[in-house]
Amino acid sequence: MIDILLLPALNIAGWLPAPYDSLVPSMSIAAKSQCPEMVLIPDGVLLMGSENGMDNEKPVHQVWVDKFMIGKFPVTNREYRIFVEDRGAAEPPFWREEPFSDPDKPVVGISWFEAVAYCAWLSERIGCHFRLPTEAEWERAARGGKEGKLYPWGDLPPSERPHPGHDSERGGPERVGVDEANGFGLYDMSGGVHEWCSDYYDAAYYRTSPERNPQGPSSGHRRVSRGGSWRHRIKFSRCAARSSLLPSFQYGDYGFRLARTI
Repeated sequence: MIDILLLPALNIAGWLPAPYDSLVPSMSIAAKSQCPEMVLIPDGVLLMGSENGMDNEKPVHQVWVDKFMIGKFPVTNREYRIFVEDRGAAEPPFWREEPFSDPDKPVVGISWFEAVAYCAWLSERIGCHFRLPTEAEWERAARGGKEGKLYPWGDLPPSERPHPGHDSERGGPERVGVDEANGFGLYDMSGGVHEWCSDYYDAAYYRTSPERNPQGPSSGHRRVSRGGSWRHRIKFSRCAARSSLLPSFQYGDYGFRLARTI
């Protein structure tokens, strides 16, 4: 484990797709040019959990999730480097290892606190609120409209690549956007890196979860992560699979993706 370094969040380069310009009419043209690429997830009912999964995935229950926007890709090293150079902050520790330093790979070794700080900085810089997705939002986005399926692509596990998201040539996570997008047009939702969510973790939370826009428990010690990673077996990359970690930890398969309230 590497001790946490609380870093201010990053301003990253990118763009807001034209169809969503009307969602942020108060943003200046300059601010829009600095937005990460986001995808609109429509509101709807999510069948959350799995009766065939781990105990913490039960019971399966329906929740309503309001529309929101989420990053098309996880935050990359290229995007995070802009912050490092702009702020003179320390580089993520795993950049010292070649398999993790490729500009187009997901940034890893980022604690939950650093991910939240990133969101806060970007919000201030752009002028609209960025945050981490809730656990329910993440699962809604990952399923891509395929409710009840095991993976973002359906029920069948990958036959040729038992570890989707793994760079088999150089090690570490794969570059973003290599595999097919899911039904919502999102990439790397399964098997790339664990992605931090905003919620505190409670293994029994599904027993008392509210029916609309669950935000997780009001307190706790660990934070939720989703998506599995290139280091783990495919069962941890199922849409319903829940993981958690202490928020100060920085692991080589932990990254994050941005979200926005509409």
